[in-house]
Amino acid sequence: MRTRTALEALTLRPLPFLRSRWPWRSLAYLLSSAVLGVTVAVTAVSISLLGFVPLMAVVGIAAAGLVVPLVAGFERWRMRLVDSVPVTRVTAGRWREISLTLVSVLALWWIDLVVVGFSVGGPVVLILSPALQPVEAGWPLAAALTASAAGLVLLPVAAYIVTAWAGARQAMVRALLAPREGELADVLRSRARLVDAFELERRRIERDLHDGAQQRLVALTVKLGLARLDLPPDGPAAEQVAQAHEEAKRALAELRELIRGVHPQILTDRGLAAAARDTAGRSPVPVDVDLALPRRLPEAVEVAAYYIVSEALSNIAKHSQAGRAQVYGRLVDDMLVMEIRDDGVGGADPAGGTGLTGLADRVSVVDGRMALSSPAGGPTTMRVEIPCA
Repeated sequence: MRTRTALEALTLRPLPFLRSRWPWRSLAYLLSSAVLGVTVAVTAVSISLLGFVPLMAVVGIAAAGLVVPLVAGFERWRMRLVDSVPVTRVTAGRWREISLTLVSVLALWWIDLVVVGFSVGGPVVLILSPALQPVEAGWPLAAALTASAAGLVLLPVAAYIVTAWAGARQAMVRALLAPREGELADVLRSRARLVDAFELERRRIERDLHDGAQQRLVALTVKLGLARLDLPPDGPAAEQVAQAHEEAKRALAELRELIRGVHPQILTDRGLAAAARDTAGRSPVPVDVDLALPRRLPEAVEVAAYYIVSEALSNIAKHSQAGRAQVYGRLVDDMLVMEIRDDGVGGADPAGGTGLTGLADRVSVVDGRMALSSPAGGPTTMRVEIPCA
């Protein structure tokens, strides 16, 4: 089972835990609290330099109004270091953000740095004892080596301390930002069930179209083609049969395109990379595909990723005015990482009806994350991360 949080990482066996990235991610999470400390210090000093008490009060209130969303956003952003489940901004969350800001700027940031200083700084000082306390200054060599050995022994303990505090802090932040986690989990599970049911229905429609309507159109096209051969080429009936033949072929092509959009057979047979190349080959915008996957991914991941690639390329063709696009993908530590780029005009907005909201919903159903960068004038880059474990 994939480890999602720092607290879950503590349940791993010692060697896998110490070899994992969780201690380092937890350390980075706690060290980033220095940003809050610097912000608090700079803000306090700047306000104190004003000298005029009423003006200081007005500026302080204005600064507080500005700091609250920034601190809440910063906490939500950096929490991804120790919690792979994203926290979205819930309705009527202003008071929770204010509470989080007060707790962070008054207490948590300096506690974080104290924990890092004692748990990591102490062992590091012991390890460097021979350099910090030279033997010539009266520090016995044996004592220096003993202190260094003790520091090395304490480093794994420091990894556990840092990860435990980072995990506990993450749990507090999540509780303040999203206290209705149970309700949100129920919603996510319900949405996942709806997506699964929708996927089954799409497969049934694909099967019915493939085995029923498509076969009848193929038979009709063949019969019309044979009828054209039996009619005099210069007669009015031949012209009408020829037109009907062409219409039947176009209908067959559109039906095959529809079936391919429902769930392409190439995705089932050959996997995501081949299906993405097939979709890119049919795009009116030239697309470079660089998808290097060492193995087949879980079916739900492949279906979601194909849907994302297909919809993103469709959006590029409709809205971006791009001359070229690129689909890049790799499997990194059981995480599918994809980037879809184009050199178009940019300015993509989820609120603009371009399907980006639907893409984000589809990614969230498989516990993934989506980030979009689309400045005015371009280029546009969409990054998607989907866990595959």
